[in-house]
Amino acid sequence: MVQILPVLLSGGSGTRLWPLSRETHPKQFQPLVGEQSLLQATWRRLEGLAGAQAPIVVANEEHRFMVAEQLRQLGVAPAALLLEPVGRNTAPAIAAAALQARSGGADPLLLVLPSDHVIRDEAGFRAAVQAAAPAAEAGKLVTFGIVPIAPETGYGYIKATTPAGEVRGVERFVEKPDLATAQAYVASGDYFWNSGMFLFRASRYLEELAAFAPAILAAAKAALAGAKRDVDFLRLDRAAFEACPSDSIDYAVMEKTSGAAVLPIAVGWSDVGSWSALWEIADQDPDGNAHHGDVLAIDCRNTLAWGGRRLVSLLGLQDVIVVDTDDALLVASKDQVQKVKEIVSTLKSQGRSQASVHRKVYRPWGSYDGIDSGDRFQVKRIVVKPGAALSLQMHHHRAEHWIVVSGSARVTCDDKVFLLAENQSTYIPLGSKHRLENPGKVPLELIEVQSGSYLGEDDIVRFEDVYGRNA
Repeated sequence: MVQILPVLLSGGSGTRLWPLSRETHPKQFQPLVGEQSLLQATWRRLEGLAGAQAPIVVANEEHRFMVAEQLRQLGVAPAALLLEPVGRNTAPAIAAAALQARSGGADPLLLVLPSDHVIRDEAGFRAAVQAAAPAAEAGKLVTFGIVPIAPETGYGYIKATTPAGEVRGVERFVEKPDLATAQAYVASGDYFWNSGMFLFRASRYLEELAAFAPAILAAAKAALAGAKRDVDFLRLDRAAFEACPSDSIDYAVMEKTSGAAVLPIAVGWSDVGSWSALWEIADQDPDGNAHHGDVLAIDCRNTLAWGGRRLVSLLGLQDVIVVDTDDALLVASKDQVQKVKEIVSTLKSQGRSQASVHRKVYRPWGSYDGIDSGDRFQVKRIVVKPGAALSLQMHHHRAEHWIVVSGSARVTCDDKVFLLAENQSTYIPLGSKHRLENPGKVPLELIEVQSGSYLGEDDIVRFEDVYGRNA
């Protein structure tokens, strides 16, 4: 049986789905369709794929704990979890994964999958992977081309050669077309959407990278050679990876190799690349409305409303997107949502936190939610997972009051260690060395009230941290 090693690419930022998707918690970690995140769904759709091994995951180092936790929830132990210190597009990420796959002497087929796509027909996708395997074993670099259902201008296209079995040759890759060109592509029957999914031998990809993008291969080798083991993670060498050219696998290899092949598939695929794309694949009512959360809509047509904690009410709207989060609200015409990235760029230029950070921030020990703030005070709701602990730390500019809402807390404050139960509280003076732990079997929830002259997250001096963080 052929061995297939999935490579899950999880380094994207998903800014076109702002304000729900942000740099610190992008769309692959969000449950946009169903109860599981897109990352979790990507792995789950491989269940039952013959020969599939534990995956190699390539992720941004800032997301490492989210990746690890979401895979742990599925009972998945990755073959390797490679951390990119900076984003360098897909060609270097896949190079690092291929080198890691070859490090033990094996040469498996790599099934390269972005972790933020949706595929409705999972059985059909698994069958397509098996159908592509013989060509990949024979040395082809197979990409999965999506049979277009409309003249989409937001995707690149692959033109296939004359059919020769299920897997066809590739004549050329083309950029995102205008509408008239896209209509001609679809009418011809020879063009397919470029999905960004691939199947090839690790050695074949490395051979083609050596031929067409040797600088990328050299940098990836140096980054892996200098990688440092950090608990369950493998941190690629920062200097070497930063020096790597940034390029996609399409530009670096697929558009240049003579070994490219395409397998057309129709499996209900979407890259969920915009709010309108999510509307298209979401469950809709008879009027074309797709709603999530507490949403009330009257006399509306073809709307997408994504509610958070509040009631969202829509009245007399058509072709509108409404996305409500704790700290930002998006209202847009459905045909303008590709411009959401411009909002993110503007927020970044203004130095506003909403560009990249949610009000609720996830940490390896749990999460905190900044529920109120003012001059010299800040209020947070903190949730600590069972058995988890915050770092032993101190602050130069703030004191803290902790009130336990549910669960139990073990508190270290200078030379004192004591337990707090529900409805009990304590005070952490400015400058005191302290730690918060959850010794129980249920989540610990507490309210933290900070007071002081400076309340930024960078006012933390860590002395001990079980997660290896220095800041």
